Amino acid sequence: MIQSIEVILADVPTIRPHKLSVATMNTQTLVLVRVRCADGVEGWGEGTTIGGLNYGEESPESIKVNIDTHIAPLLIGMEASQVAKAMAKIRKVIQGNRFAKCAIETALLDAQARRIGIPLSELLGGRVRDALPVAWTLASGDTAKDIAEARMMLELRRHRIFKLKIGARAVREDVAHVLAIKKALGDTVSVRVDVNMAWSELEAVEGIAALEAGGVDLIEQPVRAENVAAMARLAQRYAVALMADEALQGPHDALALANAGAADVFAVKIAQSGGLVPAAQVAAVAQLSGIALYGGTMLEGAIGTAASAHLFSTFGDLSAGTELFGPLLLTEELLRTPLVYKDFMLQVPTGPGLGVEIDTEKLDYLRRKF
Repeated sequence: MIQSIEVILADVPTIRPHKLSVATMNTQTLVLVRVRCADGVEGWGEGTTIGGLNYGEESPESIKVNIDTHIAPLLIGMEASQVAKAMAKIRKVIQGNRFAKCAIETALLDAQARRIGIPLSELLGGRVRDALPVAWTLASGDTAKDIAEARMMLELRRHRIFKLKIGARAVREDVAHVLAIKKALGDTVSVRVDVNMAWSELEAVEGIAALEAGGVDLIEQPVRAENVAAMARLAQRYAVALMADEALQGPHDALALANAGAADVFAVKIAQSGGLVPAAQVAAVAQLSGIALYGGTMLEGAIGTAASAHLFSTFGDLSAGTELFGPLLLTEELLRTPLVYKDFMLQVPTGPGLGVEIDTEKLDYLRRKF
């Protein structure tokens, strides 16, 4: 039986400013959910967002209020092992709130996998890989700093896929910034860009043509999420891969984008999809449609990153890699044993459930006091 559901907000500084077209992050607010069950089993989930309400319609504060006020009362007293039944109840009664639903579903699945002594990945169909290639986002906005940071990551054998956040400056300035980095790093690494919906279709035509000519491998969400027709025209016009991100808010969006031919790659995000199971459905639509997969992030901490890793380890195709670097952007470690990044890969945890243990003393220190 589900006894209690606790939502914890923890404000953790980032190692450097992280600049997106919609916001600059100096601190990440982790949204953690702890589910306690009558049999003594606990489960953890995460519903962390990016940039407060600059990015989407949920904020850390709204997630906490909505879980505390509306979602938790629906679940208390339900059978903890019947995760699908609990989530069906939430999805029927609660509209939207995808990040909140993801955090709850992750915590319930973590608890159930711990209860029966298996890794979470085995509840999600079974892993086909034990390590995931991880991209690093270069988001200082300074060309020289980004080049130095990328070279350091290569020397550490931590990342050889680099994604640049652009869209806040004029198209030509952004293109010059990206191509200078690509030229400095050479052809042995993958350089990609994320525009975070900042361009008009006309700007995208100019920007993508120049980036494709300069050897950039992938363009993420160049135009507004709702402008599916523009995405389709751009995808058909250029050989460089176009990736849908903000446009993917669950399986129905995945089907619409696939039918429109509006993307070559899907960025699968568990929170943006509304949970681990809907994210798996997004991936299934992609695989059936010949669309490549990329394991995305909302810059979650270790809990959301571990949950994502378990799901992504089950994907038959992961040719575009993943972006599960969230914990590496934070100045504080919340796990007793940190996630392992080595040889350009994240090692998928092997223990029961998420396979990680929260340092509750550190979390108590960092948690926001209400």
